[in-house]
Amino acid sequence: MIGILGGTFNPIHNGHLHLAERLQQTLDFEAIRFMPAAIPVLKDAPIVSVEHRANMVKLAIVDYPTFQIDTRELDRAGHSYTIDSIISLRKELGEKMSICWLIGSDAFAKLNTWHRWNELLNHCHFVVVKRPLCEELNWNAEVESLVKKNQTNDANSLKNSASGKVLIQEIEALDISSTQIRQHMASKTNVSDEMPSSVIKYIQQHQLYQ
Repeated sequence: MIGILGGTFNPIHNGHLHLAERLQQTLDFEAIRFMPAAIPVLKDAPIVSVEHRANMVKLAIVDYPTFQIDTRELDRAGHSYTIDSIISLRKELGEKMSICWLIGSDAFAKLNTWHRWNELLNHCHFVVVKRPLCEELNWNAEVESLVKKNQTNDANSLKNSASGKVLIQEIEALDISSTQIRQHMASKTNVSDEMPSSVIKYIQQHQLYQ
């Protein structure tokens, strides 16, 4: 079973690593792949190059043996559509491999705005990360219907099928965001508690987010 964590990683931070580590421990993935987006559809394009963002991911995950970087969205021209990446992964990994797209509950709430969103469960599972004790999840009718039809409470069921299920997983997330880090770095605020030291050194070396 493979987990996929997508995002701009602009820059990658301890919140990303904490989330992936907790999901790894809880769900026992063979590997978790960090998949940086080249040109995101629903966000402004990052001003930091894809090469820099990929290099920062590589530095951040070097001490995690089950974490990998997947650069297929950086290597592909045009916008980074999740459906294209998942279909490409499915061809690579075969029809029997369980592929889990890891996503926060806030982003999942907007799933019906994604390109060909209603085809995604044909190719993968969704692991939706929810903060413990947070308010009830408020999803629109389309997303709510998708969850009702496909939700499972049994994490083991993800391993027993290649795609098609939605698992809501509670994880205590770190209160860190890439936006916050960019603001801190621009104002020269200490970010040593928010990012791996290797990533901070890389950012300083290349004078990013100044």
